[in-house]
Amino acid sequence: MVPEPNRLLRAVREATASRQVAGAHMSRRELADAAVAWLHETTGRTAALDAHYIAKLERGVVRRPSQHYRAALRAVLGVAADVDLGFSAHRPPALVATPPVGAVATPNTVEELLMSAAEESSGFLAWAETTNVGELTVDQMHAEVRRIAHSYLKAPTLPLFARTKALRDRAFTLLAGHQDPRRTRELYAAAGWSLTVLSWISVDLGRPDAAEDHARAAWMCAERADHNALRAWVRATQHTAAFWQADYTAAAQYAADGLSYGGTGTARLFLSSALAVDLAHAGQVEAAERALLRAQHVAETAAPAEDELAGPLTCSTDRAGSLWSDAELALGRADAALSFADRAVAAFEATAEQRRNRGSERMARLQQVKAHLALGDLRSAEDALRPVLDTPAAQRVRPLVHRVTEVGVLAAQAGGTGGAAARRIRGAVADFRGNTVATRELGP
Repeated sequence: MVPEPNRLLRAVREATASRQVAGAHMSRRELADAAVAWLHETTGRTAALDAHYIAKLERGVVRRPSQHYRAALRAVLGVAADVDLGFSAHRPPALVATPPVGAVATPNTVEELLMSAAEESSGFLAWAETTNVGELTVDQMHAEVRRIAHSYLKAPTLPLFARTKALRDRAFTLLAGHQDPRRTRELYAAAGWSLTVLSWISVDLGRPDAAEDHARAAWMCAERADHNALRAWVRATQHTAAFWQADYTAAAQYAADGLSYGGTGTARLFLSSALAVDLAHAGQVEAAERALLRAQHVAETAAPAEDELAGPLTCSTDRAGSLWSDAELALGRADAALSFADRAVAAFEATAEQRRNRGSERMARLQQVKAHLALGDLRSAEDALRPVLDTPAAQRVRPLVHRVTEVGVLAAQAGGTGGAAARRIRGAVADFRGNTVATRELGP
């Protein structure tokens, strides 16, 4: 069915003078930019509104945008009501009531009733077949969230956060429209993945409390999409937010629950490894040892799997090895921790650059450093720390700075036996913290 063009919206736009070109009317691009600017100034929202979307409105492909977009368009075009811009109510036609029981209908009345009912059914069909989302739109949104995840800790974090937020906002806007139920589930999945990435970035920027809000919304989207891989990674993200707030019991509960959904991809490897870390830090020694063995069994027996996303939402055996090292160190077994960390770092170094997870690699190197310090080998600790200190300032996320700070504390405790090496490590840690914005969140 060919959509009915919104000629009124186009007429109002073309009757509005351009703010950029004297004597010209406002272009679609100019209208979109002005609406985005108005939304940002009045609500603080970052909108994914562009000339392509304005064209969809004018062609009638989208009959009723979100209330925020409608408000922005009314403000820019200087009209008072939605009807002045030709926006439909976008509801199925109301059905007429049947005659009361016992009513006497003449043939003419019956004919009118039958024809009226047929017209209503035809109108409902026309409404049900309209959609504001096509297959290519959904594919593009999923491709964008994959690109964002792949770029994580390779590109500056704040611009990546803004891109992810814009994608989430676009998904929210489309969900407020009308689409086939299958497309609705796909949109919920796209929204859920973008919320999960927002949650992970929030942890890395030092706000695990904000991460919890994103993760709860992501869980709702995973439920609406009935998407187990998304459920598993949402739980992994909630574990991470709880872990960096030192709530190891809650972190373990999230990890354990996530394992019931991690049948595909590498979420099961991450969650089983994370559970071992949580239990070790919570002081549950026997449970942590059992969980550590299960995680290693998963790594040995799981078939190769591909995840929908990359970056923080995938787990290789080298990343898992870093978690195992953390668990062993929390259990007081520095030799085993160093062995796992050494193997993880070697695996990272052997990985092709485009697939190399630099964030997890740095954390594995810091496990090396901490294990060397626990064993009293400060020279080796200093050597292992050096690559971490070269991390670009824009990629010095809060968990990384937290771990580096722990290294400084351990070096201070070893000062009596480490001498000059301990002093050098403490000085390097102080310089690293001093050049990192995230240290403001960490305290002394």
